[in-house]
Amino acid sequence: MSAPVQELSNPATAAIPEQASIFLMINSLETGGTERQFVNLAKALDRNQFSVQLGCLKRDGAFLDEVGDIATFSPGGSLFRMRSHAARIALARHLRRKRVAVAHAFDFYANLMLVPAARIARVPVVIGSHRQLGDLLTPLQFRAQFAVLRWCDKVVCNSLAAADSLRKAGFTGAKLEVIPNGLPERSFQTVASAIPRAPGILRIGMVSRMNDPSKNHDVFLCAAAQLAVRYSGLRFVLAGDGPLRGSLERLAREPQLDGRVDFLGECQDVPAVFASLDISVLPSRSESLSNVILESMAAGVPVVATGVGGNPELIRDGLDGLLVPLGDANALASAIEKLVTNPELRARMGHQARESAMKKCRMEEVRDQYQSLYRCLLAKKGWKASPAAESQ
Repeated sequence: MSAPVQELSNPATAAIPEQASIFLMINSLETGGTERQFVNLAKALDRNQFSVQLGCLKRDGAFLDEVGDIATFSPGGSLFRMRSHAARIALARHLRRKRVAVAHAFDFYANLMLVPAARIARVPVVIGSHRQLGDLLTPLQFRAQFAVLRWCDKVVCNSLAAADSLRKAGFTGAKLEVIPNGLPERSFQTVASAIPRAPGILRIGMVSRMNDPSKNHDVFLCAAAQLAVRYSGLRFVLAGDGPLRGSLERLAREPQLDGRVDFLGECQDVPAVFASLDISVLPSRSESLSNVILESMAAGVPVVATGVGGNPELIRDGLDGLLVPLGDANALASAIEKLVTNPELRARMGHQARESAMKKCRMEEVRDQYQSLYRCLLAKKGWKASPAAESQ
């Protein structure tokens, strides 16, 4: 998973003569996996090597308090109208004024905003991101992003599956770099449960924003209804919020589930949520590299997930989790039941999952991969430090 599609030459020996200015950009700081990774990387980058600057398109979201200063360049509701072009020009001027050496866009909207602006500003190194499979984009969105990503020096994908989706569409493999998501140290620590433990109760949970039908919360609740009839000691937990919550609450009032489902709302303390669970479930139809799966594994909670996208890159079926067919509530219920009825298997898979996450996805190691990429590309471009950038 962590091996790049193409290795850069001599990454360990690549050096930059002086501190380089890195500009990271994202759409917003709302609660989500990509946003969490953006914040994690921004915090982890070595300030002795890089001057880190941040930008966004929309200044809102629960993570705003964690990032400090962040410049905002709003496209005005569309990435294709005149105001968005004016925002790109303003962003290009900002990049030149700050003498940015590496411009790194972190998601779809940031790709379409930052990459053209960085080329206009003649930023030495321009990096895009593809942190999804692309199947949730419209054809027009996919084509627009594909065209913009061609202007990048590298495109970072967080899974082999995401890289393959671009390569199959005709993207140059030499420009693709695979760097997995990383977890901060707290994800691996023992923390207090968000919900107090109760004797004789097993909690099965799904952690996901409720703003996208592709997450398949309804499939989870359908499987939960089957299990609730057979096992009185099960409780089901939904952590997350969004416009779909009302319809999910109505499903949870079905006779089989009434009083057995806890809605936690939006939760910033994700490790505390996983400390409350015995089994984690992710039945979504599209995943590149799921933060939820990683966070569950880091907490030692076995995962049952659909075998889509990058999920098989994380879960070794039958060893540190279980994979099920997409959209099959019966198969999902059977897989969960296998863990419900076998506490030894549950404990063994949880232990194996934690060991796997500790080896692959610590933030420090992921940070080093990004920093190596930045250094290598700067060295390849023959970057030299300019006079001191304008102060923030």
